[in-house]
Amino acid sequence: MSHNNNNILVAISLIFFFFNSTFQQSFNNNNNTARFRAERAALLQIRSTLGIRSKQWPIKSNHCTNWVGITCQNGTVSGINISGFKRTRIGNKNPQFSIDFTNLTNLVFFNASNFPLPGSIPVQFATQLPNLQILDLRVCRIIGSVPDSFSGLTNLGVLYLSGNSLSGSVPDSLGLLTRLSVLDLSNNTLTGSIPDSFGSLTSISMLDMSLNYLSGVIPESLGNLPNLRVLNFSGNSLSGSVAMLSNVTTLVFLDLGSNAFSGELPKEFKRLTSLQRLVVRKNVLTGNLSGELFSDGSKLESLVLDHNNFTGEIPSALWGVSGLRFVDISVNNFTGELPKVGNFTSRVLNLSHNMFYGNIMPVLRSFDSVDLSYNYLQGKVPDYLRNGSRGVVSLNRNCLRNTTGQKTVRECATFYSLKGLQFDNFGLPNGTVPSPPRGGDGDSNRKWIILAAVLGGVGLVILLAIVVLIVVCCRKRPAASQRGTGVGPAPAAAEPPPPEVAAAVLNLARLGDSFTYKQILAATNDLSPENLIKKGHAADIFKGVLEGGTFVVVKRFEMGPGKEDKCMVELDFFSKVAHARLVPLLGYCLENENAKFLVYGHMPNGDLAGSMYRISDEDDDSLQSLDWITRLKIALDAAEALTFLHHDCVPPIVHRDVQASSILLDDKYEVRFGSLSEVCVQEGDSHSSRFTRLLRLPQTSEQGASGQATATCAYDVYCFGKVLLELVTGKMGISASNDSSTKELLDSILPYINIYDKELVTNIVDPSLIIDEDLLEEVWAMAVVARSCLNPKPARRPLMRYVFKALENPLKVVREESGSSARMRTPSSRGSWNAALFSSWRQQSSVDVAVGAGPSSLKRSGTSGSQSGSGGQNGNNGDHSSSNRKHSKDVFPEPLDAQDEARSDSGH
Repeated sequence: MSHNNNNILVAISLIFFFFNSTFQQSFNNNNNTARFRAERAALLQIRSTLGIRSKQWPIKSNHCTNWVGITCQNGTVSGINISGFKRTRIGNKNPQFSIDFTNLTNLVFFNASNFPLPGSIPVQFATQLPNLQILDLRVCRIIGSVPDSFSGLTNLGVLYLSGNSLSGSVPDSLGLLTRLSVLDLSNNTLTGSIPDSFGSLTSISMLDMSLNYLSGVIPESLGNLPNLRVLNFSGNSLSGSVAMLSNVTTLVFLDLGSNAFSGELPKEFKRLTSLQRLVVRKNVLTGNLSGELFSDGSKLESLVLDHNNFTGEIPSALWGVSGLRFVDISVNNFTGELPKVGNFTSRVLNLSHNMFYGNIMPVLRSFDSVDLSYNYLQGKVPDYLRNGSRGVVSLNRNCLRNTTGQKTVRECATFYSLKGLQFDNFGLPNGTVPSPPRGGDGDSNRKWIILAAVLGGVGLVILLAIVVLIVVCCRKRPAASQRGTGVGPAPAAAEPPPPEVAAAVLNLARLGDSFTYKQILAATNDLSPENLIKKGHAADIFKGVLEGGTFVVVKRFEMGPGKEDKCMVELDFFSKVAHARLVPLLGYCLENENAKFLVYGHMPNGDLAGSMYRISDEDDDSLQSLDWITRLKIALDAAEALTFLHHDCVPPIVHRDVQASSILLDDKYEVRFGSLSEVCVQEGDSHSSRFTRLLRLPQTSEQGASGQATATCAYDVYCFGKVLLELVTGKMGISASNDSSTKELLDSILPYINIYDKELVTNIVDPSLIIDEDLLEEVWAMAVVARSCLNPKPARRPLMRYVFKALENPLKVVREESGSSARMRTPSSRGSWNAALFSSWRQQSSVDVAVGAGPSSLKRSGTSGSQSGSGGQNGNNGDHSSSNRKHSKDVFPEPLDAQDEARSDSGH
């Protein structure tokens, strides 16, 4: 009986266990189903709010298996990646940062980089995501401040907020994110100081706050971070000492460039034994470099100290760092002799603009690119530099023998005398004045005096004849004749109208908002030095924030006797000209007697000069340059803007300040041309210019008689050619150089540009560019176009609209020309821009190669055809004429009327 009862109890227990398990499983399934439905509903709401396209998130499919960018773990959504998605047409009408994560509490990572989320970050955004570990909101057009509620993301390990328009101060509450390993707040408009609470970020390995408006000093607490590998504070207004960073021994990458740090570079930096890249360029650091910084075990690969006030000799220990690949200590006050020994192989060495002296030592064999210009080196140039086997070498403005572009005897002798050293007098006996080398700028002072006397007599006769002719022509022509009404301001030589009259003539209602002087002061913090971006030649430029949170750039024009009213020039320009490639004018302030102000839209990526190089987002902590596709797009956009000014405006408008700092870039690297204070209508066919063309008087400078840039479109083309060279070579500063330094730079670059030898251009291409064979052809083509723009004779430079056509399809420039070299060596059609292009650069083939700047012999082509002038004018080309014209039409359309030919000949 007892046995049967036991069996009954066991059976009942099994039945109960079965039903309990079944109930539990059913409960879990129902719970998972409810969560699945809730998450799907939340995703569909996000899909609708953000305007995500149906092909990415199809509504009739499983979001965990078929939706792009959705990651699920154990049936629940753990990650969302909408980086680079495009909004639907409806979503684009009202884009905003409005996302509800209430039912997505298990989310671990969210990536919306490069997806527009205009507006400020909602406060509840952080409170809804307690498990979030990675948040990437780079380049999302976010405005407003960094919310304090981020402190609630206690599990956050990676936070990217770079490339937006975030403003205000950096919240102290970010210091509470103790698990944070990556914090990137770069390229915003943040102000204030670096929070002292950041010393609590003990897990941080990368801290990037570059390209903001931060001020103050680096907190001492940052010296206690035990895991920091990458620290980037460049492009701010920080000051004081950097000594506290010597305690961060884990640093691999340190960039403090473009700030106001002072004092010496601490010798305690020797503790940074893991440091591979050190950048402290453009500060006010002084004193000598300590040899202790470069210990035997140093892992330093890149050292950038340019544009400071360092003095003394370079410690010999530097040259013993075997891994060093990039050294730039230019524009300082270093002195001493070059080292005699070295055991490393480096790509770049820049010692220019210092006070080094003595002979050039064999250590330079170790480098691929060397710039020793603007020093006091003397003696012979070593053969390994002279024959060009060491790549690009610049030796300009030294005291070297038998070399062009050197300092004068007086400069060199004075320097060596003050040093108490012996000057070799260019290898000649003392008291002998050396003659310039063959191929230089002249033979001797005596020859120049004789030549000047002869030409002076001839010139006087010609001048008298010109005066007589001008008087006769003026009598025949009404004195009050004016050029037709155009879209641009008056020529530069014209006297500007009084400000009151000019303002009355302009329709100010079309020129944006009228700001009060009080609003200008509030936006720029009373025009404080901390807000000063740069002091321009026409006006001072300040960063600012309007009352509504809009970031702007304020341009201040000083008023007073003898000062041109450049402000009214720009206002007049904007009242008559509108184009998407021009910097947006938001408004003006004209009420102050001593200064006038223009308010422009903020360009997140600054100008081309400052945006060419950025810190890489990869783990290698390297310096990343603009890729070739972006560079080509920038060149094309800039050419489009100049084409509009030159050819769509009547009369044509000349920019006169085309350089890298004038090419502004928005958040998508779209070009917006700025620096418009020098614009003017192109100079008309004055009597003097007609006689100049008639007599073929040589033009030796791009400056007019007043010292200002000439008001011709050809001048803009020349300056644009220098910008193209910067994009090809990566050497920023070419477009901003003056006449004398431009010649030296071009002498070292142009010999490597040849339409029949693509490989030559590899000697000058920016080493940071990663290009394949096809892209190399585009680089080559841009270099060829640049050289045509840099023709010394304005009449032989191409029109801007044809430069624009060439950059639209650069491969045709080199493929069709080099593939038909036999036909094209004698360009035949005067109307063909293609012919003009190649005759233009061939005219420069006689430019002498600077010492060490090129191969011992370059391929010379077109010697028979191009010597006779502007391609094909002799009319002796026979059948080649028609075939060439037909061949070039597809690439560079021929001018449609005689007016274009006249423009080409008259120096447009």
